[in-house]
Amino acid sequence: MPSAALLLLAALPTLAADGQPPRTVRATGLIRAVTSATILVPRIEGLGGSLTLVTMAENGSLVDKGASLATFDRANELKLLRDAQSRFDDADHLIQQKKAEHLSNAERRLSDLAQANADLNKAEIELRKGPVLSIIEQEKNRVRVADARAHVASLEKSTKFREQADKSEMKVLELQRDRQKVAVERQMRNSEKLSVQAPIRGMAALQNVYRNNTLGHAQEGDQLWPGSPLMKLFDPSAMEVEVAVGEPDGAVLGPGAKAIVHLDAFPDLQFTAHFSSASPVATSPLGISVKSFIARFRLDQSDPRLLPDLSAAVDIEAAR
Repeated sequence: MPSAALLLLAALPTLAADGQPPRTVRATGLIRAVTSATILVPRIEGLGGSLTLVTMAENGSLVDKGASLATFDRANELKLLRDAQSRFDDADHLIQQKKAEHLSNAERRLSDLAQANADLNKAEIELRKGPVLSIIEQEKNRVRVADARAHVASLEKSTKFREQADKSEMKVLELQRDRQKVAVERQMRNSEKLSVQAPIRGMAALQNVYRNNTLGHAQEGDQLWPGSPLMKLFDPSAMEVEVAVGEPDGAVLGPGAKAIVHLDAFPDLQFTAHFSSASPVATSPLGISVKSFIARFRLDQSDPRLLPDLSAAVDIEAAR
């Protein structure tokens, strides 16, 4: 943190090369964090409903990346997970049982087909004894050969169709098992979502939520709706000020521009800042003819009292 004398010298206007003081523009804006994230109450898949808050980080506490910010009651999700896992196990067990059953049926069909081929061969051998048998026995042998051939053809045809039916049945069972697997994975994701982790390292700032028909910070035991804001996480080591500069004064915005920032809440504090970025086009709210550029100036110093949404007055000095 530079001394007050250095800040005062930085705030004094200096002469440009032509002997004229540099152009300075006064603007107002808000302090913002360069890196921030909004933490929402997690949205879970499936049937919606409120979630019960179990634990939450304290307001103003510093947390590391990956640290737990909030946890919600997961008793119902764990119950649904156990039910889905049980149905998945049943479906998988049924598939294994059907595989064994189909394998047994296939072996029996092969045995029946082998027996039918043996009967056909035996009947053909008997048919070749025709010259030494009576006419009636010869006709009986011809009928037996025809029946044996029809039986073999029937078994071969039915075996093919039964194999296709078994494959179709297995496909249906596998699809049912995969659907249960998707349900298990969904419940696992829901259970993991109920533990909110910090995406960045920073300070936790609790948001106001509706509780008991009033606005206030969420507390353990509250019923919160998915998607509602829970807290903001910002990095206090890198702050910037966002200002609106009128269109006639837009010429001061450019690389090399400097600024002196005064906080309305702390009049004795001032910070130096440098130009970071600005909107390329001046815009205005609906119904207002005065247009302005939105610009951001990165603060060169840090202070524990620098918090987001603090109002500030900014003296912008154009680049020389």
